[in-house]
Amino acid sequence: MKRYNFFKWIPALIILLLPACSDSFLEVDPVGRWENENYPETNDEALSVLMGAYDLMQWNYGRDWNSAFFAKNLPADDCNAGSAPSDQLPYQNLDDFVNEADNTVTTAIWEGFYKTINHCNILLSKLVTDNDYKEQVAAEAKAIRAWNYFELVTLFGDVPYYTEPTTMENAHRARTAKSEVYSNIEQDLMEAIDVLPLKSELPDDQKFRLSKGAVQAILGKVYLYQEKWEQAHQVLSQVILTEGAEYDLEPDFEKVWKEEGELGIESVFEILYTSQEGYDWGNFPWSPGLHESNIHIVLMGPRDKLFKNVQAVGLINGWGFNLPTARIGEAFNEMGDNGPRYQNTIMSEDEFVAAGGLMVGESDDDFHDYEGYLRMKYSTYADQSNPAASVKELNFTTNWRLIRYADVLLMAAEAYNEDDDEASARAELNKVRVRAGLDTYDSAMSKEDLREAIKKERQLELAFEGSRYWDLVRWGDAETVLAPLGFVAGKHEHFPIPQSEISSNNEISQEDQNPGF
Repeated sequence: MKRYNFFKWIPALIILLLPACSDSFLEVDPVGRWENENYPETNDEALSVLMGAYDLMQWNYGRDWNSAFFAKNLPADDCNAGSAPSDQLPYQNLDDFVNEADNTVTTAIWEGFYKTINHCNILLSKLVTDNDYKEQVAAEAKAIRAWNYFELVTLFGDVPYYTEPTTMENAHRARTAKSEVYSNIEQDLMEAIDVLPLKSELPDDQKFRLSKGAVQAILGKVYLYQEKWEQAHQVLSQVILTEGAEYDLEPDFEKVWKEEGELGIESVFEILYTSQEGYDWGNFPWSPGLHESNIHIVLMGPRDKLFKNVQAVGLINGWGFNLPTARIGEAFNEMGDNGPRYQNTIMSEDEFVAAGGLMVGESDDDFHDYEGYLRMKYSTYADQSNPAASVKELNFTTNWRLIRYADVLLMAAEAYNEDDDEASARAELNKVRVRAGLDTYDSAMSKEDLREAIKKERQLELAFEGSRYWDLVRWGDAETVLAPLGFVAGKHEHFPIPQSEISSNNEISQEDQNPGF
């Protein structure tokens, strides 16, 4: 069983857990206090506070019923919300493009990103970088802050930007132009890259920490989303130059999603979860608790009202959310992809029944959002829950992979192609195809044809990983692909600014809301 002991320090160390901007959020009692005005003073103290930022990301991406990771997937065409029509309506509404500014999920993840940012701001304001180790901690805090701002501008557009700790006096802030936020993100990341060690230089029990390569990958993604093609492939190529040493594709696609692949050769940026507490129904810390296991894995497992005998395919039953769409199944079929990537991403109903599974749904509600497939990626594998726990459903240890090396290769391929380096683009794309068991593209391609090939590869390789919807938006394809599902151009490119933020922030009015909300 894996053990990430750093996270055991956190409950007493999370400081001033306050998001930016809203008075309503500022009314939350802080958890933990600074020990004194000079805290953190030692290297160990600096590290302990930094771990609080990682813990906040763990919480925001895995928070029960309010997961940023899950929310990023829901509007895409590779998954449906699932479960029953009335189950967790905020999730259902995101999936169906009927969410509004009072959606509790988008409100919660806005809060979570800003809590993490404010934690980093406090650390950076207090930390005296009088040695190399503290310089590393400061660089890491800047990179974490940058990542959280990148998530915010991707999901919400223009957002309030600040680098000093939030107080009652400065809590009201206007939205900052997305371009300016991007510039600040780039600056934080470049400063961090200059300081951070390689992944191989981190201690074995700290491989989850942001390394030079991870931050280079983040910066490459930031450039890609702005269509800064040359800068994107330049920085991503620095990661690729370490192939075989720091990063590489895991040869066995199945291992990418299992515990044995966590923090491995393909892992670039990963959010950790553990099962050391052995939760049961009586002690699981439901919202707003800070639980260490990944509750969304059981939430996304096959529902027993529809699927029985799931142990025949190595799973245990879950709560039925995040069902694959027929469209993702068709995309695999169109590609002729029925090898290891397909087998460890989805499974058709016929394949499930042939393996010994049973379909038992009776009512329309039982079949809500079901389109003929089970999801195998990020599913309820029996061996990924604490075997000693009395309630396996509450103790899944599965980590979220926020950036994998496969994504680095595909981002580089896209940037190379758009910058007219067809050969380099095709070379990086082919690496991903070889691992999937597909034929390589061996002849020169037009920019348009290669662009479409890269898009299709991203759709399959990164299914259910929170990239698909935002890829469609940035490519300008969302209206064409998603209009039948409810997408409205000029509205759904971003989530709405939370209504609670508009109501309590004197610098943001209803007129400042994203269009259409």
